[in-house]
Amino acid sequence: MFGWEFPPHIAGGLGTACYGMTRGLARNGVDVTFIVPHAYGDEDQRFIRVVNASDVEAVYGSTGSGADDVLDKISFIHIDSNMVPYITPEEYATYHEEYVKTGKRVWESTDCWKQRYTFSGKYGANLMEEVARYAVVAAQVAKDLEGQFDVIHAHDWLTYYAGIAAKKVSGKPLVVHMHATEYDRSGENVNTQVHAIEKNGMMAADCVMAVSNLTRNIVINRYGIPAEKVVTVHNAVRFAEKSGEAPERGVEDKIITFLGRITYQKGPDYFVEAAAKVLKRVPNVRFVMAGSGDMMNHVIRRVARLGIADRFHFTGFLRGDDVHKMFQLSDVYVMPSVSEPFGISPLEAMRSNVPVIISKQSGVAEVLDYAVKVDYWDVDALADAMYGLIKYPALSNMFSTKGLEEVTNLKWNTVAAKMKTIYERIVEESKNK
Repeated sequence: MFGWEFPPHIAGGLGTACYGMTRGLARNGVDVTFIVPHAYGDEDQRFIRVVNASDVEAVYGSTGSGADDVLDKISFIHIDSNMVPYITPEEYATYHEEYVKTGKRVWESTDCWKQRYTFSGKYGANLMEEVARYAVVAAQVAKDLEGQFDVIHAHDWLTYYAGIAAKKVSGKPLVVHMHATEYDRSGENVNTQVHAIEKNGMMAADCVMAVSNLTRNIVINRYGIPAEKVVTVHNAVRFAEKSGEAPERGVEDKIITFLGRITYQKGPDYFVEAAAKVLKRVPNVRFVMAGSGDMMNHVIRRVARLGIADRFHFTGFLRGDDVHKMFQLSDVYVMPSVSEPFGISPLEAMRSNVPVIISKQSGVAEVLDYAVKVDYWDVDALADAMYGLIKYPALSNMFSTKGLEEVTNLKWNTVAAKMKTIYERIVEESKNK
């Protein structure tokens, strides 16, 4: 299984989902080896084996590696030299001596080209380079683990080339998991490079798992992937082994929380506009925006212009126990996403007995009955929903109680059982090809 992040080092819901489903798969008798570009050593390996791609020694430019077509898409400048990267002075002296004696211009042994690629495992300016190098390492991992796996599973576009490379080397069936499409992230102004990677990955896959019917329809209609190849596998939520006591609030005001990336996709500006409307009706309310993103400064300026800065709190990015504590402090959770493939955070809020408001344009709306659903653009409806949940305790209690009952049935074990059935099907189909 190829991923890009794994708890406790995550940037969003991708790592959380990967953790939940790998635990579920383990409980369903599936052995999982999870490869990440950069492992920190503190990942939970009780249920899976985590492989750090930065520790894998891969062969650069090896014919038949499975990653050659990926590397072809990257521009390299060839220097006619006997220099070999990442070797010791002693090793270089040995190679140089052989070069002087034989006059060879190119090393015949591929061992000298073996190297470890250092991955940040983040989403920086060199992301595309890391995606390509990850494919090289994936091909090597597939060689090293020959005969030890039956299925390749690649999560999100960052790992699709890695999955393709591993498939070419091993011949094993490939599953790609579509957690979010480029249309979700960018609307109609898609990054053509990312879009191409997504499409290539899905075309090469034996099965595409989509996190919602919403995402499945986008995959079929916008990417042209055959419908029979795309299956919906909804996410779930993991209940903490220890919930712990709720932290002291410190204020008597009601608290309404937004938690997620502060980007266009997540609809933070709609949250702010609705908050201003609520405060005109109920002054003793505080709004928390937990997260970070490219719209942070825009949102802060808008809060100031509306004159509600004394009612707004910006926490920055939260993870782990801090997320759980934030939900425990909240009276209402809001996810006004413009386009949300699924959205695990509402499930986490409901797990903490918090009533939630979600956009109708979210995949999680497909599995929840006891959540207030509004169109993301309908600021008046969003404000009314916030007001209703803080003003009428009976309404809030009904949504929190019924919501907890509902979310309790959304287990990763059930999701994993469905995934295992899909694995078994595509393995059998590959044998008959």
